[in-house]
Amino acid sequence: MISVALSVVVALALAVVAYRWRLHHDARGRSRRARAQGRIAVEGERAAMALLTQAGYRILDSQVRHAIVVSVDAERYDAGLRCDYLVERAGVTWVAEVKTGDAAPSLANPATRRQLLEYQVGYAVAGVVLVDATAQTVHAVQFELAPPAPPPAATRWLIVGAVIGASTVGGLWWLHG
Repeated sequence: MISVALSVVVALALAVVAYRWRLHHDARGRSRRARAQGRIAVEGERAAMALLTQAGYRILDSQVRHAIVVSVDAERYDAGLRCDYLVERAGVTWVAEVKTGDAAPSLANPATRRQLLEYQVGYAVAGVVLVDATAQTVHAVQFELAPPAPPPAATRWLIVGAVIGASTVGGLWWLHG
């Protein structure tokens, strides 16, 4: 009976040790991967400066922070943005975003597409210069944003009537004035 209990205790202790060892090594592996990805990103941003200059862009600033205000049920929320570079070419301001790797620089990647759209709208710029540091390419991306929807027909007729009424009253005032 004691040997069975001892075996269970030893087995549990070994399981805990194995579990903790795995957690420790998994965290170290993730940390190494994160550091490697960070180095690649920094190298990509350095290469992007040369690519942007070669493409005719002038770098105005880097790591530019900006906040856009979002209201949810009338409660304001500041959403922070930070672009890699703010650049200018031919008097037009752009945001430049540097991507590395195979999937990230692609507009087929929904996360990249959403980020670039957020930058164009949030920074109120002409578009976003997508710098693929891995392929060493520079692409000017511009989202064609739809104009606001026209007012409903009833509202348009109300506006037309108000304009006609105001001009008629104004015209009569001149006659009697």
